[in-house]
Amino acid sequence: MSNEIVKGALYVVATPIGNLMDLSDRAKKVLSEVDFIAAEDTRVTGKLLMLIGVKKPLVSYHEHNKREKGEEIIARLKKGESCAIVSDAGTPAISDPGEDLVRLCASENIITFAVPGPCAAISALSISGLTTGRFSFEGFLSTNKSERRSHLEEVKTSPYTLIFYEAPHKLRDTLSAMLSVLGDRRISLVRELTKTHEEVIRTTISNAIEYYAEKSPKGEYVLVIEGCKKEDVKPFWQDLDEVSHVEYYLEKGLERMDAIKAVAKDRGVSKSTIYKKWNEKR
Repeated sequence: MSNEIVKGALYVVATPIGNLMDLSDRAKKVLSEVDFIAAEDTRVTGKLLMLIGVKKPLVSYHEHNKREKGEEIIARLKKGESCAIVSDAGTPAISDPGEDLVRLCASENIITFAVPGPCAAISALSISGLTTGRFSFEGFLSTNKSERRSHLEEVKTSPYTLIFYEAPHKLRDTLSAMLSVLGDRRISLVRELTKTHEEVIRTTISNAIEYYAEKSPKGEYVLVIEGCKKEDVKPFWQDLDEVSHVEYYLEKGLERMDAIKAVAKDRGVSKSTIYKKWNEKR
């Protein structure tokens, strides 16, 4: 693939999450040669460009103006201008409004190139000491208690390693919610990646709660949590008696005998056993 800038293309450029040396030569080239740069915070990106000796027009593109600015950027791309999108740090479009701009480009058949580089989620996973073969990136939890709990309930039985982002002022509440919903699991708390005070704490959720009861959380966190073990998965019917279990399947639209067969299979017993229980209570 040629390294020449393509007119009318969007470049999704990863930028350092702390250490300036993590900015690739290709990223520097793209940033210096595109027609303009869409930035989450133009002040942050302006400092980065100054450090690498690049001057380019900046367009503010963030969560609160992405609809209006997205249309403007698309219009400029259609006219043949090239654009690089960057976030404040890391890979754009990952838990980031850049996702919407990429989606707009896809809908308009505008070519999009990835310029790979730092990503906090993947970097934290790689040094977590937990299973990396299969994982689920969950981004930020809601500040709303019920929505946060609902999110955790959705992933509590997932066997995959879970990755969350969290801000320091929310860390204690988040850890408490995780203990309540997920139970006491292994966790790696990765903070200040690639910065001077980078730290990895490999512990359990309960021990992390005790640790941060005495110590103030500082810096941005990536929380990497082990997935649910098979032996800890509670079947949906565990708290149902045989009759309620049959009624569950009837409500799902199964015929009576099919529901009885399904219950027998779930429980590992004969159909006649479930049929007898059903008749006893009817």
